Amino acid sequence: MAPTTRQPVSPGPAAPPRGKGRPRSATADRAILDATRAALAELGWGGLTMGHVATRAGVAKTTLYRRWPSKNELVVDAVASLFDDLEIADLGSLRADIESVVAQFADLLSRPETQAALLALFAEGSRDPLLRRRIRERIVDPQKHLVQQGRALAQERGELSLDQDEATACEEIDIIFDTIAGAVEHRMLVIGEPATPQWIHRFTTLLLSPLPGLTAAAAEPPPAE
Repeated sequence: MAPTTRQPVSPGPAAPPRGKGRPRSATADRAILDATRAALAELGWGGLTMGHVATRAGVAKTTLYRRWPSKNELVVDAVASLFDDLEIADLGSLRADIESVVAQFADLLSRPETQAALLALFAEGSRDPLLRRRIRERIVDPQKHLVQQGRALAQERGELSLDQDEATACEEIDIIFDTIAGAVEHRMLVIGEPATPQWIHRFTTLLLSPLPGLTAAAAEPPPAE
């Protein structure tokens, strides 16, 4: 009997490469970031060590260093995670959207943990250019998407004219973000005053007044006391 000729078998899709070591645990990450902020509030930047964080989080130091090779990276990520829940919700008007996100930011800054973490981080960043750059990359720049989203929603509703120049739009986004973040942080972290609904309403009115292309910024009565 003639020998059977076997047809070549086409190779299937390659199996995805396996990562080295165990997959990261979201629970462990969350415990580490929470422990970092707690240690920072209690010990300050100078007193905080990776060992303190590992002990508080209940993980081995090797686990901590695999995730965050340095104290700078760890603390910045721990603070950055505080801002993950900030969002722009389409509430039907630019005024309402701004007041909502400012209120969220003010609520976040009212927490003692947030205040201690930010003040310690910014103080150290003023002495360390590399840390300052990481603060900008991981905390400041990612939050600018809130301004971008708010502008896009307002443009869709016809409240703002469409951007004519990308460079100008980026510059305006930077200025608007700096204005909002700077005003709220100064009020709450520097002079220690609360950002009440009445203050947020007045601040939003001032913010909207000079914006070019605004066609529907109807005055609204401030919230009741």
